[in-house]
Amino acid sequence: MSKLSVQKKFIDLSDYGRPIAAYFAHKLAPTTTTPIQVTLVFGVCGLIATYCIVQQWFVSAGVFLILKSIIDGIDGSLARLKNTPSYTGRYLDSVFDNVLNLVFFMAIAYTTHLSYLLALAAYACMQLQGTLYNYYYVILRNNSVGGDTTSNIFETKTPTAFATEQQRYVNMLFAIYIALYGIYDKIIYSLDAPAAKIISFPKWFMTLLSIYGLGFQLLVMALLLATGYIKIIIPFFIVYSIAIPLFIVIRKLWLQTN
Repeated sequence: MSKLSVQKKFIDLSDYGRPIAAYFAHKLAPTTTTPIQVTLVFGVCGLIATYCIVQQWFVSAGVFLILKSIIDGIDGSLARLKNTPSYTGRYLDSVFDNVLNLVFFMAIAYTTHLSYLLALAAYACMQLQGTLYNYYYVILRNNSVGGDTTSNIFETKTPTAFATEQQRYVNMLFAIYIALYGIYDKIIYSLDAPAAKIISFPKWFMTLLSIYGLGFQLLVMALLLATGYIKIIIPFFIVYSIAIPLFIVIRKLWLQTN
């Protein structure tokens, strides 16, 4: 099951693992495996990738980053197949992504002897890039018939837990989510608040923007690791943010509100 309606699907460069993720989600659907268990597995993959970076096993690190990205797509697909939407899973997934991104950059800084402040800057840039992509993508999802409903354009209020989860866990994870993502959401919204009124975006625009999706970001990181260019990962993700204002200008000049 897709997060978007058929009419709004686009070529998502960050979602290259979707066919594999969908295959395993269908295999797991008849079992007792839960989406949250899958989320925990991709968290472990991220930690293994970090260990490989520190040990300078860069090809292995790249493999586990890609594996983490693919598994990251299974949990949501499994939840939709089982018809078990969960705010607990939605926020846990995002929290894991955020924390692991920080850990990746710290491990790279440690291994390359680069400044930890630069690593923090690269991490912040990576999060801001992903927030821009997610902002426009969630707008599409919220305006898609049959699309995903566990993500909101504005995450400002703790959602009411589904019957299959406990409110206290939703409250806790939502608070952590806001602490980790709130500043980036505010920055992007302040840069392009009118976009929230858009009904849809052209597919070509979303495809270009998907270079800021987490899957594509991790693919770039994995390729740089595997090819021996670990030292340029941190400066790359800082410079990579240069396209953020470009995407926003394109949206404002050519993609007006409907």
